[in-house]
Amino acid sequence: MTSDKVKVFTKAFGFFIPYLGRTALQRVAAVGHRWSWQNTPDAKNVVVLGGSFAGIELVKRLSETLPTGYKAIWIEKNSHLNFSFNFPRYSVLEGHEHAAFIPYDGIAKNAPAGIFTRIQDKAIGVTENNQIQLASGDNIDFEYLAIATGSSQPLPVQVTSTERNKGCHELQGVQKTIKASQKIAIIGGGAVGVEIASDIKDFYPDKEVTLVHSRGQLLNNFGKRFGDYTLNALRDELQIRVLLNERPAIPGNFARGAALKFSDGHEEQFDLVIGCTGQRPNSSVLAAAYPNTLAKNSRILVRSTLQVFDSTDAKKDLPMFAFGDVADHPGPRMARAGLMQSEVVLDNILAKINGQPANRTYTPNWFVEGAIKLTLGKKHEVTYAMDNDGSDIMMPDRNGKLDLEIESAWKRYGVDFKEVRKGKTEAEPEVQVPAAVQV
Repeated sequence: MTSDKVKVFTKAFGFFIPYLGRTALQRVAAVGHRWSWQNTPDAKNVVVLGGSFAGIELVKRLSETLPTGYKAIWIEKNSHLNFSFNFPRYSVLEGHEHAAFIPYDGIAKNAPAGIFTRIQDKAIGVTENNQIQLASGDNIDFEYLAIATGSSQPLPVQVTSTERNKGCHELQGVQKTIKASQKIAIIGGGAVGVEIASDIKDFYPDKEVTLVHSRGQLLNNFGKRFGDYTLNALRDELQIRVLLNERPAIPGNFARGAALKFSDGHEEQFDLVIGCTGQRPNSSVLAAAYPNTLAKNSRILVRSTLQVFDSTDAKKDLPMFAFGDVADHPGPRMARAGLMQSEVVLDNILAKINGQPANRTYTPNWFVEGAIKLTLGKKHEVTYAMDNDGSDIMMPDRNGKLDLEIESAWKRYGVDFKEVRKGKTEAEPEVQVPAAVQV
């Protein structure tokens, strides 16, 4: 444990000191940019698709760096940032779901007037003459396009609604369904499956909870030490039944009164079955006009510069970049990786605007980008990270917060958490689609 803490400190110091230095310089440069950028009627559009963690970071940085003659257009279907890290907990914990939907108002509040426009709409296609087709019927021209549309997965990871109030109702419905069910099976032993299984059992100790996983190790995308620790915590501390190397057919997400058939042939009835498996990349926007930019796994093909490329004509210089979960990059599928990739995309877009080649490349820092803080019930948390050479650190903690410190997330995105405390979020009118907000 002590050696793990020393390694974390050493790694963090080596990464965050330069990072904080760069951030300080960026803040100073942003102040100067705010006064030097000029709004011109013929400004060209740099369009960002997607408003989750990676897309937000790029939009913010574009609004601080684009030269006169360019402006940022941000297209996102949701009215608020869906803070999906907290969705598994808020699928069980009642009364906090509204805090998981964070207003976008603070993202570019210090940007020059006119440099940034947010459009609430869904992008359905990209044309060969550099236009984004929107579900509303509008088309948006772009000089450069950055795609950060992520991947899709049902609750307890994502809601289907694009509006906060309806999203809250979805989470409340899940809470009620779980509360009304006695015998519950969760299929999928990744982070989400582990977290919701442990939360259900810790908040409702009398319920029978079974976690089913297709592999021989929980959290198989991470190291064995992490998987073994998690398995022991679930079985020994929380009394959760864990079945490994089982792949029963999923009868549907949040299926009530459903049976699962296991490898030995026996069937078992459950009051509720929750599926926590698989992700589907949201790459369909390129499927019609650029089908050869999609890999077999449906992710978007990218060079090491994160520029999109056509597999039939690798020399073609497409004015598009992709990053985060939707891109076929070598890094982890984690939010922190998307943040690091956004800096690569930013630098390469600015380089091309200035008539230079896009030369900055993305090399994953697994220790930083792949680190995870896993919850194992109300208070029990484990921080885990694995280095590029396979070595790892693991630090358990017993001081977790019930709301997972959501207030700090609001602060990070520039909005006042007091609005939640006052209950104003529940009274907000729904935004018409499409809705554009210009600052």
